[in-house]
Amino acid sequence: MAEQAALRALYDRIGPDWARDAGEGRRELLESLGPLLDESARRDGVVDEGTWSYGEDARQVLDLYRLPGEGTRPVLVFVHGGGYVRGDKDITPRIYGNVARWFAAQGYLAANMEYRLAPAAPYPAGAEDLAAAVAWIRREAHRLRADPERIFLVGHSAGGTHVAHFALAPGLARDARPHVSAAAILSGRLRADVLPANPNAAGVRAYFGDDAGEHERLSPVNMVHAGAMPLFIAVAEHENPLLDCYGAEFFMRLRACGNRRSQFMSVPRHNHLSIVAHFGSGEETLGRLLFDFFARHGGLPAACGRG
Repeated sequence: MAEQAALRALYDRIGPDWARDAGEGRRELLESLGPLLDESARRDGVVDEGTWSYGEDARQVLDLYRLPGEGTRPVLVFVHGGGYVRGDKDITPRIYGNVARWFAAQGYLAANMEYRLAPAAPYPAGAEDLAAAVAWIRREAHRLRADPERIFLVGHSAGGTHVAHFALAPGLARDARPHVSAAAILSGRLRADVLPANPNAAGVRAYFGDDAGEHERLSPVNMVHAGAMPLFIAVAEHENPLLDCYGAEFFMRLRACGNRRSQFMSVPRHNHLSIVAHFGSGEETLGRLLFDFFARHGGLPAACGRG
């Protein structure tokens, strides 16, 4: 399709400059994807079930999406990024809801969640909010027509950190973690660095504090273990500085300690934003890989997914 060719050309053009200056590329990307995502939403058949509160804070909310029909559905929860200090469940009328809509179109009950931000809510607030959202979904499973034992997570950027802490951090999410079957971390910050190359170093300090020793201790790369839930780690070819290195390091440490259920990929052409913003645009390579990964760990069988 002409639209896909134009998007690939845009990715190729803005990608090499992404790490140096993402501003203009970000604007072009959002403008180009907007009409495609609008058209996808008009024809995907997905029902927007509105915004629900999973906690008392104004940011402890999530949007739910599903296909019409009876019966319970496995649950997919998407956690947005924003450098720990900013970000919303939707940065445009379609993004990041497009990720949840795509999974809903495949048959999941999909949630696009928001969470508290630093500095008002420092570590481990993000993982705690994710645990609270999972607990709320389980409590409300009958009303939501959700399967409380088949819950899957996808986190992007800082949201990927929160998913990693939910999955791995000692002492966190003890009651909720056993009910999550598998998770994906897309362009996640898996090492809490404040290096000069990190454009979000201030956000790392706001969330993790100023103690470099704590940064190291609380980095997900240092929490891996053989018994971790199945984790799919993806980075973009044109990534924010060092996030691709940290993603590869995280995967290698999982494998080295004996975790054989993990998976890793570097997504060609994509950048730190497009790796999630493209869901629903017509390109489905990453989406299908995630769908199949979740299918192998209790999600909807591959035959159920729609192209």
